[in-house]
This record gives sequence, C-alpha cells and structure tokens, in this order.
Amino acid sequence: MSQLHNFSAGPSILPQEAIDASIEGIKNFAGTGLSILEVSHRGKEFIAVVEEAQATIKELMGVPEGYEILFLGGGASTQFLMVAYNLLEKKGAYLKTGVWAANAVKEAKYLGNVEVVASSEDKNYSYIPKNYTIPTDADYFHCTSNNTIYGSQMQSFPDSPVTMVCDMSSDILSRKVDVSKFGLIYAGAQKNMGPAGVTVVIVRKDILGKVSRQIPSMMNYALHIEKETMFNTPPVFPIFAMLQNLKWVKKVGGVEEMQKRAAARANLLYSEIDSNPLFQGSIATEDRSQMNACFVLTDASLEDKFNAAWKAAGISGIKGHRSAGGYRASMYNALPLESVEALVNVMRTFNN
Repeated sequence: MSQLHNFSAGPSILPQEAIDASIEGIKNFAGTGLSILEVSHRGKEFIAVVEEAQATIKELMGVPEGYEILFLGGGASTQFLMVAYNLLEKKGAYLKTGVWAANAVKEAKYLGNVEVVASSEDKNYSYIPKNYTIPTDADYFHCTSNNTIYGSQMQSFPDSPVTMVCDMSSDILSRKVDVSKFGLIYAGAQKNMGPAGVTVVIVRKDILGKVSRQIPSMMNYALHIEKETMFNTPPVFPIFAMLQNLKWVKKVGGVEEMQKRAAARANLLYSEIDSNPLFQGSIATEDRSQMNACFVLTDASLEDKFNAAWKAAGISGIKGHRSAGGYRASMYNALPLESVEALVNVMRTFNN
C-alpha cells in the first residue's frame, strides 16, 4: 500500500512506533504473558504505567508542584460539567470561541450563573475575541485554547484575575505553555496525546473544596486525587497507548520540538493557501490554528476535481466539519512535514 497522509481531526494520527509498542503490549504486557487488555488496573505493572505517564506529562509540560494529574473517562465533554461541579459557586466566566466552548457554557449553566465575557459566534467563530474583561467576582475563567472545528487558536493567554481553566484538547503538547497560569487544564487525548478513551486533567489542588454543593463521586476531582486516579477502573489501554506516544514526544525533543514542527507544517500550508488564488482561508489571519487549517475553494465548481486529486494522492481526512464546510487539514504532532508537502503539491497542480 502506498503511504497515506492522515489529516484526521481526531482520533488522529499517532507515531508508528507508539502504535507498534501498543501492539506489543496487547500481545504481551510488561513480560506478564498477558495482554494489556486483560490485566488488573491495580496490578503493579499497570500502576507503573500510570505513574510513568503522569511523570512524563509533568516533565514535558513543566508542571509545577501542587498539581495532580488524573486520567479519566468521558472525554472533554464530561469535563464541561465536572469543572462547574467543582468550581462554580457564584459565577463562571467563559470565553465562547467555538462549538466546544459553547457546549462548555451550556453544561455549566445547569449548575449556576454563567457570564460569557466575549464571543466570536457573530462571525461563525472565525476569530478569537480580544480586549475582553474577566470579572474579578467570577469563581473561574474558562477558555478553549484551540477551535478544532473552525480552525482558530488562542495565540496567548490572558493574565486572569481569577482561576483560569482551559480546554486544551486539540493543541496540548504542541507548544510551550506556562502551566502555572492555570488552575486546571483538561484535554481529550485523541489529538496530540494518544487514542480516544482517556481524558487528561491537570489540576492545582488548592482550587478544590471551595463550593458548597455536594459533588457526586464520579464528578469529584478531590476523590479521584485521593484514590490516585483509580476511583473506578480507568481506561487501561488508552492510558498505555498514550504513554507510548509520550515516550515518543520525549525521545524526539519534547514540546519544544513539537512546537518547531507545528510551525513548519502550518507555515507551509498557510503560505500555499494565501498565494494560490484557488483557495482562501476561513479564519482571521492572526488567529489561525497551527493544528487545524480550515480553507475553502474560491471556485466551488472545482470541488469534485480537487477531491479526486487529494484522494488519489493518498490524503485522508481533510473534508471540513459539517458545521463549517470546506476543508480542514489537521496537523497534529505525529503528522510528518512530508504529508503537508503532499497536500500542497495537490493544491498547486490539480487544476493544471
């Protein structure tokens, strides 16, 4: 089979060596003679996996003292509600920059007062709002670092006067972030961290225990911390596979290297979009995502021809989200620059 270029928005491309190591774990995990799919989550071999994954994330991201790392189920969508359960007492402040940010607002409203400090919904989420004010009487400020569907990204984060919470599902580990600015970071793993099924939560312990409500056990961060992320059976295989990917990130140069690669991929593709009259970007230039490049054809009659060309070139997963249309090239950590070169070559030549 010829090489496939996987631009899927998620579950996304993973490095081949992480896939190979995961396959070996399915066959024989840690020399036990058992598959990772059938071992106890409380066995010493798997506990070692959890501890190594936590330590590697702390190392790669520079997580300070005072933070705990949890591996939970339910995806980032469960975190929309879980954040509010644990932190929302009087008011939550939210930045509304896309579909997932809007869903976070919706879920938080089930539990209390929510103030949307700014929104880009007026222009179909094609930009990141600027110059908004975070209310000092809010319990926390929630933002979404990267808009997977529409292709916008926060290029920097505000100095929040209250606890800052961020959904980093689609750009975590792709750039250096000052974790100390945040009280809580969460991310579904299925973009840059691993396969679908595990959600990573990085939480500063001192922000917990301040709401008056009773928190259901599965929603309670403090209980998950107390039980060392083993309150219930965690997603064993996704955690194991995520560790294989974390090892790869560390081996090739860490987050600094991921940031360089992300810039190279994005610069190459956006340069073609901007210089080729057949294509047009759909996001404000200063807010373009390095993870999800969204664009459209300027001549809709060429759509069938372009689709046939990129499919013939072994390119997969660039059809835009149904909410946005057009095309979306997702360029996560494991995507080689050669795949972007293949897409750019199609864009340059398909109408010749």
